[in-house]
Amino acid sequence: MKLALGLNTCLYVPESSDDGESVKSSSRSCSDARRRLPITPTPSSSGLRVSKYSDKSTSEPVCAICLMPMKATGTDAIFKAECTHSFHYHCIASNVKYGNRACPVCRAKWKEIPLTTSGSCVKANTNTDDHTMVMSPQQLHAYRNIPFLFQAFEPPVFDDDERVNQKAEDIDSGDSDFNEGIDIKAYPEVSTVARSTCFDNFSILINIKAPVAKSNLNARASIDLVTMLDISGSMTGTKIALLKQAMGFVVQNLGPWDRLSVIVFSSTACRLFPFRRMTETGKRESLQMINSLVANGGTNIAEALRKGAKVMTDRKFKNPVSSMILLSDGQDSDPNFSPRKLNLNYQSLSSSIQVKNDENRIPIHTFGFGTDHDACALHAISEHSGGMFSFIEAENVIQDAFAQCIGGLLSVVVQELRVEVECVHPVLRLGSIKAGSYKVGMDENARSGFIEVGDLYAEEERDFLVTMDIPVEKSSNIMSLVKFRAIHKDPIKKMVVTVGGNEDLIILRPETSLKKQTVSIEVDRQRNRLMAADAISEARTMAERGNLTAAVSVLEECRKKLADSVSGRGGDRLCVGLMAELREMKERMVSHRVYESSGRAYVLSGLSSHSWQRATARGDSTETTSIIQSYQTQTMVNMVNLSQTTSFIRSPSTSMVSPNSPKTEPLKTKKSLRSTHSFT
Repeated sequence: MKLALGLNTCLYVPESSDDGESVKSSSRSCSDARRRLPITPTPSSSGLRVSKYSDKSTSEPVCAICLMPMKATGTDAIFKAECTHSFHYHCIASNVKYGNRACPVCRAKWKEIPLTTSGSCVKANTNTDDHTMVMSPQQLHAYRNIPFLFQAFEPPVFDDDERVNQKAEDIDSGDSDFNEGIDIKAYPEVSTVARSTCFDNFSILINIKAPVAKSNLNARASIDLVTMLDISGSMTGTKIALLKQAMGFVVQNLGPWDRLSVIVFSSTACRLFPFRRMTETGKRESLQMINSLVANGGTNIAEALRKGAKVMTDRKFKNPVSSMILLSDGQDSDPNFSPRKLNLNYQSLSSSIQVKNDENRIPIHTFGFGTDHDACALHAISEHSGGMFSFIEAENVIQDAFAQCIGGLLSVVVQELRVEVECVHPVLRLGSIKAGSYKVGMDENARSGFIEVGDLYAEEERDFLVTMDIPVEKSSNIMSLVKFRAIHKDPIKKMVVTVGGNEDLIILRPETSLKKQTVSIEVDRQRNRLMAADAISEARTMAERGNLTAAVSVLEECRKKLADSVSGRGGDRLCVGLMAELREMKERMVSHRVYESSGRAYVLSGLSSHSWQRATARGDSTETTSIIQSYQTQTMVNMVNLSQTTSFIRSPSTSMVSPNSPKTEPLKTKKSLRSTHSFT
């Protein structure tokens, strides 16, 4: 049983006259299995060690599940099975919750189980020497398949979080009309349109770039981070060791005013500890608790989301930035989540986090670990919450994937960004606003519109295409098209900042048209990005229907159009990278087996990047990623570089640093995992 739970040790069962031979046989098989177990690596940089358990030999009976002494007291009920094996009631109750009637020691089939299906309570099936334990359904729910270590008391309201930086709370808020922070640029499709010519679907590119990160680390916005970690049975061994290492890296790189809360989940979810500041003491205690994790049970993602929502909504204090991370390597085992209602259910759970007053949407960044995770479910969670879905194909780069995410979250310089567009010329109307997954809207006359962008990391860029019809102009040599402005909040000063709004974007309207018009390379580049995103989305739909041939055809047709475009013929790096990205996706759709194992997750991670214009981690080949420009910001690059220098397990075939970053050239092998550039 201990081997199945991933505790790397043999269990001790008191020998009796009836089952002495079976115990000896079990001990021999455990010893053989122990010799076959792989040695779990130990981190050297994060201060984490994989938990070690030794055999417990004691004169008094012990529970065969948790290996703790069993004493007949009023507070700890004992269940003695028909096969004579004994367990703590709360330990064995998790086994029989879902109808398992087999003894976890000898596998004998039980006729009686320690659980009744009627009434409002459950009772242990005890003899005259044992005590009966009565638990409410809520208490029983809290004990389902949770390792003994985590059966700690949880308050009904999670308002036991540590206080945030009081000085940051006391900063006065206010409005500011001066231009600072964000840089806004606009590019018309062409600079000249003849008066006698009408131009339908004329494109205007709006480019927004966030300011650089402040050099003073104490000046950045502090974060409240909730991590929801899968510790199901499939995480046993190297996976959970690497997860501990990655979480150790996260803990070590949080600041004293950043707060962390960890939720672990298997068949149910448990809050490992409340929001606590990552001071030296907070880091040390958090690392100790993370290091004690063991893997067993099923995969209840839904329960983890509910617990995460409760931690976020019940907190008494709040840091300026809030975010959540969810990692899983398996399929959700919650029977209430049917495949037909999967996306709807997860969207409902994600929405439950966005409550309380005027709190903004809290992004949930999801990570699919390995090839057996539910990519569709994780993508649905991240997409609905405004987070990113990453595909960790190579297990040993989990720390790099976390590092990239943390590098962004620790550099938020813009919050609640809203971009507003307004037509200037009285005859003009907005045709469309193409902004991926960001919320957009227009007034009823299509004279103005908006884009709700949200948070930006330091040096992040966003590109949006606005289209309109340019009519014939009879008199003027110049036409004013639109004006735009950006409104956002500074997370440090808590001030509202307005940028732009005073300048009009104009084009020339001469009497005769020029013989040859030069299309803006910036506009053409973003058109290609949008076209590639649409092709990937369409190919994914066909692949899910089982028509891989049609999916590959869509990707190939898009690749040819990119090659024939202005930027494609000019050898634009972005366009070349997009074509390489499409080739990679085609390779991952060569068969249903390949698509199921890695293609779906790769495509969904790409769509996540396309929708939000933000870096994700996903498996890719060196040939492809060496020419794809990354969404990685400098702070992400720096954090990934730090991860690669502190990792205790590092394969030369893996890297997540953009080839354009200031870093030594990585070793090139056939496959590597890195952050890729995807667009909307």
